[in-house]
Amino acid sequence: MRDIIDIADVKKRFLGHLTLTKGMSRNTAQAYSDDVDKLIRYLGDAGVGIEHATTDDMEHFVCTLQDVGIQPRSQARIISGVKSFYKFLRLEGYMDTDPTELLLTPKIGRHLPEVLTIDEIDRMIAAIDMSKAEGQRNRAIIETLYGCGLRVSELVGLRLSQLFVDERYVVIQGKGNKQRVVPISPVAIEQINLYLEQTRSRQVAQRGSEDILFLNRRGAMLTRQMIFHIVKQLCELAGVRKVISPHTLRHSFATHLLEGGANLRAIQQMLGHESITTTEIYVHIDRTRLRDEILTHHPRNNPPRNA
Repeated sequence: MRDIIDIADVKKRFLGHLTLTKGMSRNTAQAYSDDVDKLIRYLGDAGVGIEHATTDDMEHFVCTLQDVGIQPRSQARIISGVKSFYKFLRLEGYMDTDPTELLLTPKIGRHLPEVLTIDEIDRMIAAIDMSKAEGQRNRAIIETLYGCGLRVSELVGLRLSQLFVDERYVVIQGKGNKQRVVPISPVAIEQINLYLEQTRSRQVAQRGSEDILFLNRRGAMLTRQMIFHIVKQLCELAGVRKVISPHTLRHSFATHLLEGGANLRAIQQMLGHESITTTEIYVHIDRTRLRDEILTHHPRNNPPRNA
């Protein structure tokens, strides 16, 4: 074990380990680093160096997370980040033991994400103001998000060279730089082609964004925040009362595929999930929606009122 740990240097090396070795996105790696900062502050207040922390210290840290009202799902994420950090310290020879080895992760109940109906998606699309310069672009964005089930990061980074419109598929660079091939619907292709003809072909792309499909007015790649704003605004204009985000369109894509009879393995491949367990949540959504439909519409669940 090394005698002295330079926190700043170790954290920098840890970030590099997560992005280069583990293949994490920069945002995910930064989230892990932020979680480690929480532990470092806690241990610092207790006068304990990270190299001298014990299992008891870790358990007290988790209790502190509970005491301040952090939810189990967030606790689990923080613990995962801390565990990864100490595994890294052992791997690099900073420590001989791992105080997080016996640390338990809180049980998390299955959370079913919000899903839009086909009618709600149609209403959002109808709410797009096609008279505005960005109208056709936004139409193509919504059709691509919903038609391909993309993550918002995959959408904003989508490149012209990844589109194969004649073959009707798109190559997606997903998490961990893993590529997958996703079919693209004729409707999405039509809207993308219209956007390319009417808007994109007339724009001067900024340096570094020449191959990016969706650009802002200045010719630069859109931000994730901009996509959130577009989706939220269309949701409000369409009168959709659900709390949604761009990811809701991804959930809706998967749920509607399953309802239409698609194979769960095929959905897993299109979404880019490493584990089928992640994809199985849509089976639960499908069952929940079926139960709600029965409770709402079956005559035995809606007895006539007494005269």
